[in-house]
Amino acid sequence: MSKNYLQAAVEIAQGAGKILMEEFSRPLDIRYKGDEADIVTQADKRSEQFIVSRINEYFPGHAITAEEGTGQDTASEFRWHVDPLDGTTNFAHQYPCFCVSIALAQRDTLLAAVVFNPYYNELYTAARGEGATVNGRKIAISKVATLSTSLLCTGFPTRNRKLSPNLQYYGEFTQRSHGVRRDGSAALDLASVASGRFDGFWEFGLNKWDVAAGILLIEEAGGRVSDFEGKPYELGGPVILATNGSIHEEMRKVALEISRRTRTPG
Repeated sequence: MSKNYLQAAVEIAQGAGKILMEEFSRPLDIRYKGDEADIVTQADKRSEQFIVSRINEYFPGHAITAEEGTGQDTASEFRWHVDPLDGTTNFAHQYPCFCVSIALAQRDTLLAAVVFNPYYNELYTAARGEGATVNGRKIAISKVATLSTSLLCTGFPTRNRKLSPNLQYYGEFTQRSHGVRRDGSAALDLASVASGRFDGFWEFGLNKWDVAAGILLIEEAGGRVSDFEGKPYELGGPVILATNGSIHEEMRKVALEISRRTRTPG
């Protein structure tokens, strides 16, 4: 093996973050992905090209799933899940809540994860069985024990927003918690649960590259990830619930109750 997986992911994420900060200071070159609200910038494309080329260089033959479609499918048991710019809409509006998200899985087991916000220079990392860190400092989930005293986070899709069931959940959880934040980057939301800033997160219809790194961060920080039924979350599944563990069952029961009432995915 030419490089340690996590060491390589960190180096690649930092290089991609540098590209994002270069692009952040330039006039935007925006393209639309069919739906007028779903944009892709030059930053997404440059970051992804850099990440994919580096992974190919360090780990030739590994499979890569990347948001902008420049990854590769191979027969390898190793697969990289890459979001070159999570929070594109934020980026396009100069709101500094965006990141690079990179994770490596061996079959169904996540091995290494990096979430990097280059604007604030916050580098979240995790390796299977070795815990999670931010800028080299160990992190852990919060100790908040009840939903009513929890700060939660969620997100809404850029596409087909009218079809999203999440407004129902947003309203209910806002009333039952200390508050709900909506920051526009699922990877950073999950990293914030891992580091104890948020106590719980839920969302619908996320892609594998949105959540792979964040899931390992949360698991290694002592948290819990499932669907609304309490079954283990599968990458790319219809709904994700990620918490500090202490509020998981309380939050899950509320979500399940809403899903049954509104007939949305559980």
